[in-house]
Amino acid sequence: MPEEPPEPSAEEGQQRWDVPWAEPFGTGHPERARLAAEFGAAVRRTGSLMQLMGQAAADRIGINATDLNCLNILSFGGQMTAGELARATGLTTASITGVADRLEEAGYVRRERDPRDRRRVVIRLVLDRALHDVAPTFLPMVRDWQKMASRYSDDELRLIVEFYSQMAVIIREHVTRLRGPAEPGEPAGPAVPAGPAP
Repeated sequence: MPEEPPEPSAEEGQQRWDVPWAEPFGTGHPERARLAAEFGAAVRRTGSLMQLMGQAAADRIGINATDLNCLNILSFGGQMTAGELARATGLTTASITGVADRLEEAGYVRRERDPRDRRRVVIRLVLDRALHDVAPTFLPMVRDWQKMASRYSDDELRLIVEFYSQMAVIIREHVTRLRGPAEPGEPAGPAVPAGPAP
């Protein structure tokens, strides 16, 4: 019988996870390939840390991570309809109803008739409650972000802002993709409800 290939060492396995799963861009130039690998690893590490931060913050505040994320999205405009929030998060309208119920019960939002269209119900952020309970949780990190940003020039900050804007577009597209049917070659995964209750 043919011999089985040896298991990769821990170092080799780490190297495989340290590079993007897709083929790196700029592979014809060693320095570009190295930067591509570091870029992919940095994006993944930051994404993982942000998820951990979101969960830790939700635990501290006393709500679940899905509800905190919806609260964060609401904070950009102050109010949204359930349909708008569903589209922004990729959750179903039924899941958003549960989110709104829990946040309203906790005092973070209230449902109101849209003054411009009385047929519509909007979910409005209760700013005082959010400032009292949520903002202090994130304030130390925001101050550290501001301290870090102060080291960059205006042009460098414009580049960073543009980068994050483009990343937001890409991530939003793939949230929509992953909420839909699995593409050929992708694992379908178990059927789980979006936006789990606490």
